[in-house]
Amino acid sequence: MQQDILINWSPQETRVAVVEQGAVQELHIERTLERGLVGNIYLGKVSRVLPGMQSAFIDIGLERAAFLHVADVWQRHESGDAPMIARKNEPPKPIEHQVFEGQSIVVQVIKDPIGTKGARLSTQISIAGRLLVHLPQDEHIGVSQKITPEERDALRGRLQQLVGLKENGGGGGFILRTNGEDATDDELAEDIAYLRKTWARVKNAAVTLPPMSVLHQDLNLLQRVLRDMVGEDTQSIRIDSKEQFGLLMAFGKEFMPSAAPSCSCTKASGRFSTCIPSTRKSPKRWDAVWI
Repeated sequence: MQQDILINWSPQETRVAVVEQGAVQELHIERTLERGLVGNIYLGKVSRVLPGMQSAFIDIGLERAAFLHVADVWQRHESGDAPMIARKNEPPKPIEHQVFEGQSIVVQVIKDPIGTKGARLSTQISIAGRLLVHLPQDEHIGVSQKITPEERDALRGRLQQLVGLKENGGGGGFILRTNGEDATDDELAEDIAYLRKTWARVKNAAVTLPPMSVLHQDLNLLQRVLRDMVGEDTQSIRIDSKEQFGLLMAFGKEFMPSAAPSCSCTKASGRFSTCIPSTRKSPKRWDAVWI
């Protein structure tokens, strides 16, 4: 069934409606001040190591220092390709042997600050895509436990082949999410490329930006529209902000080349419109329109 996506944007709130046959089927709202930090990646600076608590305080530029426990410190093992779960079952090295005061360290928020407690961190980085989760420090290929066991092996085999393709860049582990069970190889390959490009950008930022910088933020609702909501039945995306229209197109060009504009932006009757090839199975085209 054909659908249109309507976006109403303001600095305080973004609202997205998915419309089919003139009726709203889905409504998504994101308030700027209520966005959490979970998933964000920072270049932190170790401010204090506490051997007695096997933890460290990391300054990531927030009001309160964040907290890193030894159980959340990723450790490189000699095997190099052991599954992440197996590594977590091994006793960790003492934290004082892994981090030191003044050290710059790449960390990810796994729990938002609450009350007087700072955010909780991990050095085990994971980046979520539409269909996959990327584990750039691991080589583990996994499949969601919610998928039936008889289908899991076949899906793992398909994913291993796609991950190993030279044109996909090679390296890093991936976990297939539940909603990727029925995805095509092209869709999975697109998600792999997106996630690897995101991680490459994080690594580059980590060596060019100063400590306490944000290296990566989880996608906002506007970006998730392009990554998650556009499907084979999407006919148009309409947004009431010229600025956000430009940002949406730039995001598509950089991270989703198949969603990049195929013709120049033209002005007609007070509207900017551009035709974009569908990023999904259908050969149909959809229009992104700034109203």
